[in-house]
Amino acid sequence: MDELLSMSKREISRLEVMQRLKDKRLLQKEAAQLLGVSVRQVKRLWRAYRKKGAKGLVSQRRGKPSNHHLDAGVMQQALDLIKEKYVDFGPTLAHEKLSEVDKLEISRESVRQLMIVEKMWKPRRAKQASTHQMRERRACVGELVQIDGSDHAWFEDRGPKCTLLVYIDDASGQLQELWFVPDETFFAYCEASRHYFERFGKPVAFYSDKHGIFRVNQEQTTGLGSGPDPIWASDAGTGYPNYLCQFSTGQRAGGTR
Repeated sequence: MDELLSMSKREISRLEVMQRLKDKRLLQKEAAQLLGVSVRQVKRLWRAYRKKGAKGLVSQRRGKPSNHHLDAGVMQQALDLIKEKYVDFGPTLAHEKLSEVDKLEISRESVRQLMIVEKMWKPRRAKQASTHQMRERRACVGELVQIDGSDHAWFEDRGPKCTLLVYIDDASGQLQELWFVPDETFFAYCEASRHYFERFGKPVAFYSDKHGIFRVNQEQTTGLGSGPDPIWASDAGTGYPNYLCQFSTGQRAGGTR
């Protein structure tokens, strides 16, 4: 009568590879790459498979208690002490008292899980990680150009520390302008942008982080009135507030791209 075996997905994958080895459709080196183990480990698995068949690939620890399994008597002793002396304590403080006062060797997590099972402690709901929707790349070259500056000792000790201004097309990922400047300033970006315009014309929009050099912090600046920020266009019509120097398509220069 055939024996019914319970195997994990990992063990099933190993069985399939061993069968291919048996049919000489695979080398041991290739089997090691498929399984993500060493050739020596494949040889050990192959010996177990030839000796016991599929059963030789099943973990011998399955169905047995863990080596770190806590004795049931210790768990019951901890529970009795908590109910008797530390019923209004949290897991951390209860664990400290059990260790220091009662000399009971038990981990804090075991105390916590024991109190949760006995409904003596309500676990806090894990904080959900905030998710940010990925922005899709633009469809055409010139629709959006990302700009940023990187302050670094680019020339090591052969020259002064400077900033590299980078212009990257969003659609293609192409580096379209690289310009070294002493500092990351608005006028440095103006100079780099002039070089960009001469080579590629005007893009639909520039995209940058909200660096202070692009913003007017005062609510009203002399000569500007109370209108919108002269640098940042929050109503660029794209849904992204940090668009810089928004141009209309009719203002583009340099031909089509």
